[in-house]
Amino acid sequence: MSHQRKAVALISGGLDSLLAARVIQNQNIHVEGINFYTGFCVEGHTHAIRKKHQVKPKRNNALWCAEQLGIKLHIIDISEEYKDIVINPTHGYGQHLNPCLDCKIFMVNQAKAWGFMDDNDFDFIITGEVIGQRPKSQRKETMPIIARESGVNDRLLRPLCAKNLPETLPEREGWVNRSELFDFHGRNRKPQMALAEKFGFTDYAQPAGGCCFLTDANYSKKLSDLWEARGERKYEIDDIMLLKIGRHIRPASNFKLIVGREEGENKYLEGYRKQFPQIRIKSHSGPLTLVDGAPAREDLELAGRIAARFSQGRDADSVTVEICKPGAEPYELDVNPMPAQDLPQAWYV
Repeated sequence: MSHQRKAVALISGGLDSLLAARVIQNQNIHVEGINFYTGFCVEGHTHAIRKKHQVKPKRNNALWCAEQLGIKLHIIDISEEYKDIVINPTHGYGQHLNPCLDCKIFMVNQAKAWGFMDDNDFDFIITGEVIGQRPKSQRKETMPIIARESGVNDRLLRPLCAKNLPETLPEREGWVNRSELFDFHGRNRKPQMALAEKFGFTDYAQPAGGCCFLTDANYSKKLSDLWEARGERKYEIDDIMLLKIGRHIRPASNFKLIVGREEGENKYLEGYRKQFPQIRIKSHSGPLTLVDGAPAREDLELAGRIAARFSQGRDADSVTVEICKPGAEPYELDVNPMPAQDLPQAWYV
């Protein structure tokens, strides 16, 4: 009996990686999935926090894909190692702060380090990449760069667009049949949807601008503002999680407000009461506001006026706010809510 070959599949939770894994499974290859947590993953975070999303069913799409495929999924936290990719991308950023090409190289390299270890002994790596689908990393000229700089070389197979690329080792060695691979290209999703229907996949995640917050213009603006305010390009997990929450308003270079937009966000911000000053609206219903930076006492009064602007007392002559600083007794202030016309758009991050 011939030796069954093994492939490790990068599983993002999207349709392409799901299909790529199934295509290779159908050629009698043993497939296991690998999913990387960077801290910037879109899936699950805001939907879990915001109350308005709580009626929607939640799932981890990578785990769902593994379940549909009947494969083992290995979820690996690379958030610490990933910092250098975000801060110092060799190949630069895409349209925003997305280091897509460096990211793909890094993840394929991580899959290689894990999959080609003696204990795991996988033969090759597969991804759901499609030529022309992503403007930064999925171009015909970048495909060889990913293979080469990741160190995987011709053990990297892209089943959905393989016919548009040179043969890889698994094809030359006859581990997989090239004629059963595909020549998808461009951003048209109809070929993938047709293949999904053929395989019986119906409830897959719909494409919605990618699975990474770094591709989002608003999020990237907030991260740039964070770096500029702190004078260095560094971040921790709490920093990048908070960038996903609330209205971000910077009245001055030394402090920023994060204003909860609804009950779920207020509850999430409550968890940072021991790390940051917080402003609570006492006389009316209103948001919880977190103050990030090094605010002076007069800054906190201005912050209270801004927070009151988003409360039910926005039209009142006076609103009572409570200033809660870590390690200090809270105190109350009566403030005049800032009129909308006095809150410059330029303060919104």
